[in-house]
Amino acid sequence: MSRKPYTIALVQTGCRESAEENLAAHLELAERAASLGADVICLQELFMGPYFCQQEDARLFDLAEPIPGPTTEAFAKLAKKTGTAIIVSLFEKRGIGLYHNTAAVLGREGALLGLYRKMHIPDDPAFFEKFYFTPGDLGFLAVDTHVGKIGVCVCWDQWYPEAARLTALKGAEVIFYPTAIGWHPQEKDLLGDEQRSAWQLVQRGHAVANGCYIAAANRIGLERPLADAHNANGAGIEFWGTSFVAGPMGDLVAQAPCDEETILLAQVDPQRMEDVRRGWPFLRDRRIDAYQNIVKRFDD
Repeated sequence: MSRKPYTIALVQTGCRESAEENLAAHLELAERAASLGADVICLQELFMGPYFCQQEDARLFDLAEPIPGPTTEAFAKLAKKTGTAIIVSLFEKRGIGLYHNTAAVLGREGALLGLYRKMHIPDDPAFFEKFYFTPGDLGFLAVDTHVGKIGVCVCWDQWYPEAARLTALKGAEVIFYPTAIGWHPQEKDLLGDEQRSAWQLVQRGHAVANGCYIAAANRIGLERPLADAHNANGAGIEFWGTSFVAGPMGDLVAQAPCDEETILLAQVDPQRMEDVRRGWPFLRDRRIDAYQNIVKRFDD
């Protein structure tokens, strides 16, 4: 028996002045998404504040919080109130001196369905995440929600086909990517179009290769390094928004503008996945007997 389509929502917005304002704004946006018919809602990466990884400053570890904690508790109440599943991206304090970039999946009853700790940690100009985040150690994640099985990866994970594949192999119908990615302003004119195009293209390829839906929720706006932090210099990052949902043939189901606050809605159709995978049975034809070297850094 075929299952009915369900609705997902991606919340794309800019950063407010304080953690309290960001929490209130995202609770309001998530509740609005639920009122528009969303069954699953995904918030953007590290939405509780500015993208602090533009500089290395040990004082910024104070921004982290435990999971469960105040933010997940607030969204758990909202999930129960609205009957939705919500993906919440946070700077997790796991223990003294141990921090992760973590996505929590909350079910419609308010329960914590699962945690995903970002596996791939970048270290690029203005993206100094290795200073703050320990790589994830929980493996890849797919959890059952009231409408279907969903997976979660985070931002830099978007570039790795292995991450999408292993999440899909766990049964994820949709792979959500809470995201914070944008242009260095001085590079935008020269490289901006090809960078954003590559970002979207590789994820649409994941959708095709795995016969599933991909949903990336990005932030918008220009953010500069925090003025009171050490090494606070640089032109900042202009986050390019363009949150989108791709279908199992790589088709763009929905896409947000690059610079507007948006609640992006899209339908996920399990029957569409079934039809596509029957026609292009990539999972059937995988040569799992020939992939041993995938666990090597380089096959030399």
